[in-house]
Amino acid sequence: MALPRSSASPVRLVPLLFLCFCSPVSSATTFNARDEYRIACGVSSNLTDSQGRLWTGDASNAASGNPYLNLNLGKDINASSSSQNINLPDSVPFSSARIFTSPATYSFPVSPGRHWIRLYFYPLDFSTYSISDAILTVETDTYTLMQNVSLSYVMSALNLGFIFKEFSVNVTENFLTLNFIPGSSPNAYAMVNGIEILSMPEDMYVNTLNAVNLDAEIPFPVPGTVLETMFRLNVGGQAIVESNDALGRLWATDEAHIFGAQQGVATSVPHAISYGTLDNFTAPEGVYTSARFMTNYNDVNMQFNLTWNFSVDPNFTYYTRFHFCEIQYTKSNMRVFDIFINSQLATPSSYDVVGAAGGPFVASVLDFAMPFQPTDAPFITVELHPNIISRPSYYNAILNGLEIFKMNDSAGNLQGPRPPPLAVPPLNISSPSIGTSSKKFVAIIGGAAGSVAALAALCIILLCFCRKSKKGGGGRSPSWLPLPSHGGNSHSIVSKLSTTSRKSGTGSYVSSVPSNNCRYFTFSEILEMTNNFDEGRVVGVGGFGKVYKGVLEDGTSVAVKRGNPTSEQGVTEFQTEIELLSKLRHRHLVSLIGFCEDHSEMILVYDYMSNGPLRGHLYGAGLPSLSWKQRLEICIGAARGLHYLHTGAAHGIIHRDVKTTNILLDGDFVAKVSDFGLSKTGPSLDHTHVSTAVKGSFGYLDPEYFRRQQLTEKSDVYSFGVVLLEVLCARPAINPTLPREQVNMAEWAVHWQKKGMLDQIIDPVLVGKIGKESLKKFGETAEKCLAESGLDRPAMGDILWNLEYALQLHETSAEKELDMSNPRVKEIDLKVVPEVELSEMDAKKMDISHNSAMFSEDSDETTASAVFSQLVNPQGR
Repeated sequence: MALPRSSASPVRLVPLLFLCFCSPVSSATTFNARDEYRIACGVSSNLTDSQGRLWTGDASNAASGNPYLNLNLGKDINASSSSQNINLPDSVPFSSARIFTSPATYSFPVSPGRHWIRLYFYPLDFSTYSISDAILTVETDTYTLMQNVSLSYVMSALNLGFIFKEFSVNVTENFLTLNFIPGSSPNAYAMVNGIEILSMPEDMYVNTLNAVNLDAEIPFPVPGTVLETMFRLNVGGQAIVESNDALGRLWATDEAHIFGAQQGVATSVPHAISYGTLDNFTAPEGVYTSARFMTNYNDVNMQFNLTWNFSVDPNFTYYTRFHFCEIQYTKSNMRVFDIFINSQLATPSSYDVVGAAGGPFVASVLDFAMPFQPTDAPFITVELHPNIISRPSYYNAILNGLEIFKMNDSAGNLQGPRPPPLAVPPLNISSPSIGTSSKKFVAIIGGAAGSVAALAALCIILLCFCRKSKKGGGGRSPSWLPLPSHGGNSHSIVSKLSTTSRKSGTGSYVSSVPSNNCRYFTFSEILEMTNNFDEGRVVGVGGFGKVYKGVLEDGTSVAVKRGNPTSEQGVTEFQTEIELLSKLRHRHLVSLIGFCEDHSEMILVYDYMSNGPLRGHLYGAGLPSLSWKQRLEICIGAARGLHYLHTGAAHGIIHRDVKTTNILLDGDFVAKVSDFGLSKTGPSLDHTHVSTAVKGSFGYLDPEYFRRQQLTEKSDVYSFGVVLLEVLCARPAINPTLPREQVNMAEWAVHWQKKGMLDQIIDPVLVGKIGKESLKKFGETAEKCLAESGLDRPAMGDILWNLEYALQLHETSAEKELDMSNPRVKEIDLKVVPEVELSEMDAKKMDISHNSAMFSEDSDETTASAVFSQLVNPQGR
């Protein structure tokens, strides 16, 4: 079962607060806004936007004066732009602005109650006012909505085309005031392009949120709290623009926030929705008729969580609303799941949407709140996982919509810390995939939110990496969003690996790591060796990016792995691979030639492996089949590499992603373990495990590690057991297209092994070509590797001995005549020493005597290795 990250994390988990909300108002209720203002700033005439909404100009004129704007001591300037930026969703209200060189106030007559405040900012570069001087504070009479914000800085740091802010404020008087105050720098000015003030339903949100997981219930009053909208998502569906929402809200898609390779299934159904006890303006019907849920295969679903990740500001409390509606199943207990927020179980019991709402196609919501402390990682992670205790018909989970609001702090402030000044690649905001210009607005909002999350993630990654380096490991890193950028041109990796940099004879930088181990390449050198990343040289595509065949200046063939900016794998994996492979050398581990992080690139260079990954020689690639002897020798080589990792370093190294795509074959079919991006240093002598977030590949993941998030060397042993069966059966570890009992290859094969009939499911090309005793020993070894408890699994030294024994049995049987009475397995009466189970110590003694040079192999023995990490589509990184 997939569980959230362990509480042993060095990052303190935030306390979670929960309250389920069901409004007593019937679904027939409609909402008519008592107050509705849309102000186009800096113009005198009324304007209409692309959605048909009317905006009133705020500019003063001699006849009527300005009904809303109050100037204090300074002056205001009407500003407009004749050229419209194509990155903007609409010309209204962005083509005009009002600039304030001193404090000014907008005052709107309103009825008491909660109101939306929506602010639009797009600083135009005027002849006398620089964009960089647009620095402002925005306040109501009670709250600080924005404080000393440099608009151009935020837009640059977060790669935004404009800035849009939405707040929910409870007004107690008959008027609402907005104060715009220029920043404190000499030339600073305040500005705004558009203002919306809309009254809200009184019972839109709950009045109090209580901390239910603490000893005492601590109420968080909502009526006197300002809420800032951080995220509003139509999960699994299309974007919903303001004109299609009864409350004028914008609903973005959820793709930018989905974490992990398993993204579930997104779907929409044309079916009428009942709002049950909710108001029919709680969310648009389109939110409830679309959803994201898990696959149709229980075995697959139990091995992952539906996960979304959001970047937020620390030191605030967040109000999170989940929207649910069952659009697939019709009865209670067909789909029951648990909800985790930041690794904590949110609900006291599992959630059944049909049971909670009273039937299918009935809307329901759950409300949560969460306070953050200064030491908390600035992320909200939402995870859904099937609950099996209730014995539902299907192991599945579903989510239709999600809203996250920031709540003001005790000082009435909503302004978070300044974002780090890190540039990211430009958003593809000109894409016509959404359609109308307003839908483009949604794409920008969604992309910008993803950029915010990625930027904060990058900072936390680097911070945790530094802490880990100081402490020698032992901590765990949280899950990170896919990184859209690799950073700037500063050689951060070089600075971590070397104390000095110098130019080599070929124009590359060389780190303090011995030059024969790890070389720094410039981007121009990479371009030269790959012929400008010629697509004809692509030899594979993996989770990190494309792999190109390159040629060094001396004619040596190399594999060049170029990081994809949209990949789930980023800086952490890049750093880990360089740090490990620049220090490790073994005949059965890949050799890293060098790396490049020039021009915001992340590139790794390895020796070229002409026979690619093991998986391609088992199935799917159309390559010649391997003989049983070849397969055994490859497994033995991989086992030697893993045994060296586990025993050759001070605390050992746990690979954490052992699979057939990460076992590469050179020209002589010598196996080499590759892809160390997820590797972790093993536990110290006084610890039995490493507590860390679950990472790996579905189908290979140790279920004990999956449940407890406690990583040990035996986690690699489990994964290697799956590899052994994959080598024998020549089929994927997970194949959802097969009947349910065959989806998980390991479970299916162990079932046949326990019946003593493993020969019935072996690769057809091996039928009649494996000795019975060799197959028996191989099957028993794989079965032991897959034991449920890590304590019951053998060490890699024992596995290595057993595989060598299986090879010995096969070679002995090959000298005998085949017994064709059994077409599947050779029946040979072997005259060998009776089989006995060796202890781990005996196995290690035999292993050391067999390969006494294992720990002293020099780098010359590894020049034929390279990496084609994940040449097929990755599963569950």
